[in-house]
Amino acid sequence: MRFDVIGMRGPAAFEEIVSHFTSMGGDVVLLDPDMVAGREHALAAATHAERAFAEGTNRSKTLPTEIILYCAWERQIGKAMSKMRPKDGRDEYVAILMDVDDPHLDGIGMTRDDSIVEATEWKAERLGLRSCFLSPEEQAVENVAMVELQKV
Repeated sequence: MRFDVIGMRGPAAFEEIVSHFTSMGGDVVLLDPDMVAGREHALAAATHAERAFAEGTNRSKTLPTEIILYCAWERQIGKAMSKMRPKDGRDEYVAILMDVDDPHLDGIGMTRDDSIVEATEWKAERLGLRSCFLSPEEQAVENVAMVELQKV
């Protein structure tokens, strides 16, 4: 499976965005940009989730939900969904695209803005990423990997 991580902004509703990507034969996970500490955080979550399905260690029934579990560093689906779901009234999203060649964002009135994905000091503080040895993005990737240990 091919994963890509993009930031996007615009007026399209959550359900409209999901329908757009599924109609193209792909899939998407939409995340609250405040809860994503960089592209590698989201890609690590997608990679670990895909591996969990391949090895039969997945906790959820669908790959998108498994990705959210890893991205949120949570064991419980409800907590992960609440933490990672974009908040109502926001017009910014981090999208993990699955098997989507060209997002055609103009078709749903959205524009790409990858700066939304970047790790910032504000996000690091909000996510509790305070390592003096690792960057916030590196620490987020480490936290994704730690979800494996929580499964035991």
